[in-house]
This record gives sequence, C-alpha cells and structure tokens, in this order.
Amino acid sequence: MLLAIPNVLSPEQVAEARKILDAAEWVDGKISAGHQGARVKDNLQLPPENPAARQVGAIIAKALATNPLFISAALPLHILPPMFNRYSGGQTFGTHIDGSIRIVPGTNHRLRTDLSCTLFFAGPEEYDGGELIIEDTYGSKSVKLPSGHMILYPSTSLHQVTPVTRGTRLCSFFWLQSMIRDNGQRGLLFDLDVAIQRLGTENATHPSVVSLTGVYHNLLRQWAEM
Repeated sequence: MLLAIPNVLSPEQVAEARKILDAAEWVDGKISAGHQGARVKDNLQLPPENPAARQVGAIIAKALATNPLFISAALPLHILPPMFNRYSGGQTFGTHIDGSIRIVPGTNHRLRTDLSCTLFFAGPEEYDGGELIIEDTYGSKSVKLPSGHMILYPSTSLHQVTPVTRGTRLCSFFWLQSMIRDNGQRGLLFDLDVAIQRLGTENATHPSVVSLTGVYHNLLRQWAEM
C-alpha cells in the first residue's frame, strides 16, 4: 500500500520547522547508509543527535499521534525518531532498498522496518527534479508532494530520489514497525476501516456498522503483534 497523507503539518508548523532546519549544521548523508546504499547516496543529512533534528522530530511525532489517516493506515507499534535530508546541486539517491532492521538511536532497541515515511518541507515549485520514485506491484510511482504532506509506503519497495537540478529538496524520513507485519493484511484492515467510517457517516445507526466494526477488531486481534 502506497498512501499520500495530506496536511500532516500545518503551514505554520512547516515554517517553524524550516527556520530550525535552515540554521542547523548538515553533514554527508552517507553517515546513515549501509554498504549498498552508500554507493548510490549523495545528499546532506542531520545527525540524529542534532538538537534541530530532535526539536523538529518532536513536532512530527506529536502531529502523527493525532492523525487518524496515518494511524489507520500504519497501525504503528514503534516509530523511529524522524531524520532529515536535503538535496541540491544535482544530488541524488540511486535505486536502493531500506534496511530491514534499525536500531533506535541511544538505545539497544531494534525496530523492524515495515513502512517507510517521507514528509516534505519544500513544495514542488521550489525545486526541479527530486522525485521519489517507488517501485510497487503495478510499476513505478513518482511522488513529489506539497510541503506538510507525507507519503507512506512499504519498506520492501525499491526506491530512489532523482537528481535535484534547481533549488533544494528538504524532507524528513523515518521508518516504523507496524502491529501488522504483513502488508496485505494491513491493507485489508485499512480498506475495512475506511468503509466502516464511510458507512457510519452516511448512516450511523445502520446495524452493519457495529457488525463490521466487530469484524475489524477481531481481525486486528488475530493478526496483531505486540
């Protein structure tokens, strides 16, 4: 499942975050890349312990905790603290796949990367290139969203960032472990949840609302890993 989540951050939150990020000290993005990724990665990044990364990461975490579309689609169990990257002057990140296991910075806790997230801080009019190309079951998807919007996609997907030839592409990226490991099961639960909400809006007293809600929670109970 590949899903765009609009307005994760408000324009005011984006503006505040960009002021913080613009004043930060950026380093070579290869610091977080594995052996394969390092060969095709050319960008700048904030170290996880950077105060700016922690400050803006807290803004993102708070916003996601109250975003019903994100919660419904991701069913998050653990979320890695958000990281940040920027591309300009032809920088790019060639085709790669995200590592399956990440260590939460400053801890011994390991997280399985079920879903990858990219949250955009620069609007598409601010830079040329920089599309996130994601390979899914039905071919390649090109993603370049407005500022404050986020794309959610399976971490098993091959993906790349095309060269940025004008301006600067500024994003947050992070991973999460879902309560539902299987992408197909997670997609079924999301579709069911959306249908229940639509039916409840159209006819809140319809007996099927309660029945389908029971089906949803019984499937979640059967499939969830805690």
